[in-house]
Amino acid sequence: MMPGPNERRGLDPKVQNAVIDQDHFPIVGIGASAGGIEAMRGFFRGVPETLRAAFVVVTHLGQEHKSLLPDVLARLTPLKVEAAADGVPVEPGTVYVMPPGCVMGIANGRLTLTPLGAARETKPIDIFLTALALDQGERAVGVILSGGDGDGAIGVKAIKEHGGLTLAQTADGYGPETADMPLSSLRTGFVDFGEMAEHMGDRIAAHVAAHVAAAPDAQVDAVPREHDAEFLTEIFTILRRQVGHDFSGYKPSTFVRRLQRRISVVGAAGPDGYLKLLRADPAEVGVLFRDLLIGVTNFFRDTAAFEALTTQVIPKLLDARAATDVVRIWVPACSTGEEVYSLAILLREHMLTLADPPRVQIFATDIDERALTVARTGRYPSAYLSAVSSERIAQHFVVEGDSAVVAKAVRDLCTFAPHSVLRDPPFSRLDLVSCRNLMIYLGIEAQQQLLPVLHYALRPRGYLFIGMSENVTRFEDLFETIDKQHRIFQARDAIPPVRLRPISGAEPPIFGSVGQAQRRNVTTHAALRHAVETQMLSEFTPPHAVVTRTGEAVHYSSRIGDHLEVVPGQPTRELAAMARKGLRLDLRTALREAIEGNTLVVRDGIGVELPDGRFQSISLVVKPLNTPGAIEPLFLVVFKEAAAPLEKERQQALEANERDTALQGLERELSVTRERLQAVIEEYETSLEELKSSNEELHSVNEEMQAANEELEASKEETQSLNEELQTVNFELSSKIEAIDQLIDDQATLFEGMNVASVLLTSDLRIRMFTSAAAQIFGLQPSDVGRSLRNFSAPIPLTWLLDEIPAVLRANRPSERIVEGADGARYRVRLIASSRKGSQMPGIVASFTNLLEQE
Repeated sequence: MMPGPNERRGLDPKVQNAVIDQDHFPIVGIGASAGGIEAMRGFFRGVPETLRAAFVVVTHLGQEHKSLLPDVLARLTPLKVEAAADGVPVEPGTVYVMPPGCVMGIANGRLTLTPLGAARETKPIDIFLTALALDQGERAVGVILSGGDGDGAIGVKAIKEHGGLTLAQTADGYGPETADMPLSSLRTGFVDFGEMAEHMGDRIAAHVAAHVAAAPDAQVDAVPREHDAEFLTEIFTILRRQVGHDFSGYKPSTFVRRLQRRISVVGAAGPDGYLKLLRADPAEVGVLFRDLLIGVTNFFRDTAAFEALTTQVIPKLLDARAATDVVRIWVPACSTGEEVYSLAILLREHMLTLADPPRVQIFATDIDERALTVARTGRYPSAYLSAVSSERIAQHFVVEGDSAVVAKAVRDLCTFAPHSVLRDPPFSRLDLVSCRNLMIYLGIEAQQQLLPVLHYALRPRGYLFIGMSENVTRFEDLFETIDKQHRIFQARDAIPPVRLRPISGAEPPIFGSVGQAQRRNVTTHAALRHAVETQMLSEFTPPHAVVTRTGEAVHYSSRIGDHLEVVPGQPTRELAAMARKGLRLDLRTALREAIEGNTLVVRDGIGVELPDGRFQSISLVVKPLNTPGAIEPLFLVVFKEAAAPLEKERQQALEANERDTALQGLERELSVTRERLQAVIEEYETSLEELKSSNEELHSVNEEMQAANEELEASKEETQSLNEELQTVNFELSSKIEAIDQLIDDQATLFEGMNVASVLLTSDLRIRMFTSAAAQIFGLQPSDVGRSLRNFSAPIPLTWLLDEIPAVLRANRPSERIVEGADGARYRVRLIASSRKGSQMPGIVASFTNLLEQE
């Protein structure tokens, strides 16, 4: 049951007294779909009566179904509820409900309705919340309740970017019955509060109160003017120390506005209270940092950076490629797809200038599959494309009502898939990675893990495109700067070093006489053992090295210099490239075989010329190295000395005797190798043709699956709309059944309290209902319903009723007469027709009044 005026939860007096001027009240946009009725019950139950705000409800409705939602909501809230109409000014204290068959927006504080027409709009919540953000700015509030798709994710981004408040429902007694919509909004990172539906009203009221306190004519400013410089300098210092970014050059008005917003959102007690919060809570510093970086969303965020990419990178990716080549691009953390389609549009525009352009594949990934669903659909509110020129909209989008859908030619360049850039294996052989505004959400350790991964994913000299507030200064050995201002970098040829987890050290000493002596002995023995093993390894262990799966050396033993030499040119850590003459080819093939098969490989009888001119015969061993905690597989390369070194002359004599035999063996081996090589070439050509055919089939299947996915999305939306309407109708029927049950209870109570003998009869005198007084006169029981009244003994004759009832029914007017009873009393009998017009069961109400008792 809905709480009365005195049953509302108590709020802080500051919140209770929050009153916004008629021209400055907030407008709350509420998005809901499947399970939304119960969620809205909880929401409106928790709205304080003192909150002066307007509410606009947007749901997924079928075009041809009459909506009963306004009637349902009217029972859930004491606020005025009405169906929205085109051009109606939004007033506080009113709930406006979007009617079916149209799309709703807002302009200059007035609601706008646009008929859907033939095309079905699938994102009405995004459309309205985006329009609300553009029209109301900081006074906009976006609320996402229970629903079954990703609608609302773009809308909350728009509201947050324009300074408004955003909330999404978390689990409570009112749902969310279907969590897809609120979860999709929460994972965008643009939701201020994940909150239970019943507590959202308090959050909004507190936010309103904070804005009233921060108004220019209020007694206390959000940032005290006399302490502006000192206060802001302290904030700059905290941000620079904890996130490594200096905001002292940030636009002051924008910085202060964003700062005021955070103060009001967290409910801090003024600037001093917020400063204390920043000092004590590093998480709030991170949230403030991300809020400061939020810009107005568009398809080409940081336009100058995209223009630099267009002139400096895209021509180099496409111009020198043949039509059979593939340009591979990766966009990790793509969210709802704006950056992906921005890149696709730029690439498509340049491809149209080429006579025979290469193929382009853009891999767009994110950990949030609901955001990927929005991206795959490629449907955005038209207001969301304000930064896209009309020419680009006409060329790369299909406009449907108040929405714009990405054209198929652009959509076909993109492949969306769930993927974690820190957990899953990266893509490879990429020409460009666009990873913008992801590192600002990561800590130092995660950044140190991410950038080597991105370097590994790029081809040699591939390009990296990052956000304006990010940099690669810690990894200048991996990337060189192409355009520092616009954050465009190019991968160096260097191989990133492997980072192994440190080996845990010994436990700290245990204090106490016995324990301390035992620990001293253990420590001394461990040190002695380490010294002995080190000496033995340096003198008697064969030279060895540890390499990665790319052949890069990460560890050398002593005496390794006998088998390695510094090669001229650019410095390298590739072990095979540094091997001495006679060893390089065998080492390279052994490494490849061991790495590809992850197995032990041995090569015997390899002759190596030592630095002093002597010859050494060695055995080469390459085997996997099991190292718990390593980021990637490692391999141990051992150079075993098979015999003592020989002088050059003696070695030459031995070689002369063996040369002829060896030459014959080499000729036989060469012949066999040629035959094998020819067979391999033929197999390769066959496999290549099969791969091309399979690739074409996969592309065809992918297109069919995309088409099927679009059809399924449309069917899913229609089913959700129908389900929402059925829930509304079910709620209405439940309300009517409750009303009927209440009416029956009231009727029974009324009959019990009446002292009038009345019987409801059919035209043939069968009993349908009777009062307690009538039961006393005729001796009736509840089980007698349906029996004829003539079967009971009565104090008066009833035969005349059969003649009188048809006349009363025919004339539809009362009949009354006085009848002498067998008990000596006189009874007034009044007959009234009870049937409604057109009823199939006409009836008569017969009332018997004992005149003797009245006297």
